[in-house]
Amino acid sequence: MDLGGLSLLVDIIEAGNLSRAAVRLGMSRANVSHRLNQFERQIGQQLLRRTTRQVEPTELGLRLYAHGRAIRQEAMAADESVDSLGQSLQGTVRLSVPSGYGQLQMSGWLTEFMRMHPGITLEVIFDNDIEDLMQGAVDFAVRVMTEPPESLVACKLGDVLYEACATPQFLAQHGQPDSLLALKRVPLITSALTGQKLRTAGMNGARPTELRIRPRLMSPNFHFLRDAVLQGLGVAVVPRYMVAAELASGALERLPLPPGSLDFLATRQYLLYMPSHYQTRAITTLIDFLREKAAAEGLRG
Repeated sequence: MDLGGLSLLVDIIEAGNLSRAAVRLGMSRANVSHRLNQFERQIGQQLLRRTTRQVEPTELGLRLYAHGRAIRQEAMAADESVDSLGQSLQGTVRLSVPSGYGQLQMSGWLTEFMRMHPGITLEVIFDNDIEDLMQGAVDFAVRVMTEPPESLVACKLGDVLYEACATPQFLAQHGQPDSLLALKRVPLITSALTGQKLRTAGMNGARPTELRIRPRLMSPNFHFLRDAVLQGLGVAVVPRYMVAAELASGALERLPLPPGSLDFLATRQYLLYMPSHYQTRAITTLIDFLREKAAAEGLRG
C-alpha cells in the first residue's frame, strides 16, 4: 500500500476538505485531488465522498484513516524517542484553560510543573471557547460543561459545586436567606447562565414560575463577581473554587440553605483533546500531572 497516499487521506479527513488540506500541506488543491484519485484507483474503491465544502469518509475510508493515524503516531513516537535520547523532557505544550478556574486554581499547578520540567515550554490561553481545540490551535483544553462533546476524548477532573455566600456585614444587615425562595429578597450576584437556572429551577416543591429570581448583577467573569460580593453588594451564587479561600478566612459566609439546594447548578471539569492529535511525552506528562493535582485537591470524581 502507498503509505504516502494513506498519510494524505489522514490529512484530508482531519482538515475537513481538500482546500484546507492543501493549505496545510503547502500544495495546490488540484495536486491534492490528483494524488487522492491515484490512491483510490490503487485501492480500487472510493475512500471519500466529496462535496463543494467538505469530504465524508466512506466505511473503508474510515478504517484506513484509523490505520493511517496509528502508523503516523507510532512514527512520531519513534522520532521523539530518538530525539530525546539522553535528554530531559523537551517540547512545547499548548493548552487552553477556563479564565476563572484556570487563573485561580491552575496557575499554581502550571508554574509548579514548569519548575519540575525546565525543558518544556507552555503556551497557555485563558479562554472558555472550545473552537481553539477543534481547530488545532491547542494540544488540549480544560473546560467546564455538563457533558463533553462525543467527538473529543474527555478525562473528568472533578465536579464543580456552587456556593451561596455574602459578607458577614451584609448578612447582619439584610438577614440570612435560608431557602432559594428567600433569595428573591436580596440583591443576587451571579452569572447569566446560573441566573437562568435559578429562574427556572423548581426546588423544594416549588414550581419553576414561583421562584422568579432576578439577579441584580450578572457577568461571565467570576473574578468580577467575587469582587462585587466582597464589596458587600449582595449575595453571590458562584462556583465553590472561586470563594473557597474567602469562606475559609471568614471574609465570606455561607448561607444556611438546606443541604443539596444548589446541587442542580453543579457542572464538571473535563480535560479534552482530539482523538487524532498525537500526544508527545511532554503533553502526556502534563496531562497526567494535572489529573494528579485535581485528584489531590479532591476535585476529581
